[in-house]
Amino acid sequence: MAIALFGQVVLYSAAGGSIRPWAWSQGIRFFVLLAAALAVSRVPERSWKAIALPAYAAIVLALVAVEALGAVRGGSQRWLDLGFIRIQPSEFMKPAIVLACAKFYDMLPAAETRRFGAVWPAAVLIGVPAGLVMLQPDLGTALMICAGGATVMFLAGIPLRLFVGGALGVMVAIPLAFTFFLHDYQRNRILIFLDPESDPLGTGYHISQSKIAIGSGGIWGKGFLQGTQSHLDYLPEGHTDFVFATMAEEWGLVGGCLLILAFLLVIRWGIEVGQRANTRFARLTAAGLATTIFFYVAINLMMVMGLAPVVGIPLPLVSFGSSAQMTVLLCLGILMSIDRENRRAARW
Repeated sequence: MAIALFGQVVLYSAAGGSIRPWAWSQGIRFFVLLAAALAVSRVPERSWKAIALPAYAAIVLALVAVEALGAVRGGSQRWLDLGFIRIQPSEFMKPAIVLACAKFYDMLPAAETRRFGAVWPAAVLIGVPAGLVMLQPDLGTALMICAGGATVMFLAGIPLRLFVGGALGVMVAIPLAFTFFLHDYQRNRILIFLDPESDPLGTGYHISQSKIAIGSGGIWGKGFLQGTQSHLDYLPEGHTDFVFATMAEEWGLVGGCLLILAFLLVIRWGIEVGQRANTRFARLTAAGLATTIFFYVAINLMMVMGLAPVVGIPLPLVSFGSSAQMTVLLCLGILMSIDRENRRAARW
């Protein structure tokens, strides 16, 4: 709640000192989704285990439906328009892939974990939705799905040598993917990441202005409502993907470090929930969901600081928008459900 309320303050400032159009609607959505997360926390752990694979299959079918019937928005085909609501199935896949992989390794005997039969089914579980999301195209979400699934595989005990081999295979495939599979705008983002000054007024404008905004905040920041890069519209998307730059300009290095610390406390709590869990499924699920939140935060911060290509990952609970907010609160709801189960077992 502290992170989300601070996000409202940042969005209020990004709008020039107004609760509209961003802070008000973001706040309403947060409290509605928070209530949903609290309801999710009442669901017993065995129910999550039971629905893990059916939910995964349903979301894969929804991703196929997106390709056939999806609404196009901003040049991408990522949404299903149901009339009364527009949903983005790929967001649900981020926690679903963790649940599905955790369910698979929970069913697998521990002695089989170090064999090839423990690798390829999980690789298929990860590869199918990641490939469908890449077709939308949405590189950032596809990377998040792969990262969440690979984390569960690693924690389940898959030998490190297989990850090293997979990493080498990915490195070999990168030139092919860059040439034949990535869209032009995705290739441009990677080239700009390698040389941001090659097109400072074009493709590289976002990241250049982001770094200027973060750097100009200094140690203590320029002060609340005193940011110039965002208020004078030099910083594009200052209320969504680059909201951290908006915040850092006004609150400085100190504000940025405190926000990162707050996220780390949430992630640490999620890892501790997994450590206290009594079942293999709960341990893998909790650690995987906590790591999903970590990847949200880490990728966004690296993106706005120029340490990673711009892939469209928002800062959860702070950036304006409902997709990341919904996913993170769903992850937190499931973590609270597992924690409730842990406490009940401890009392018994």
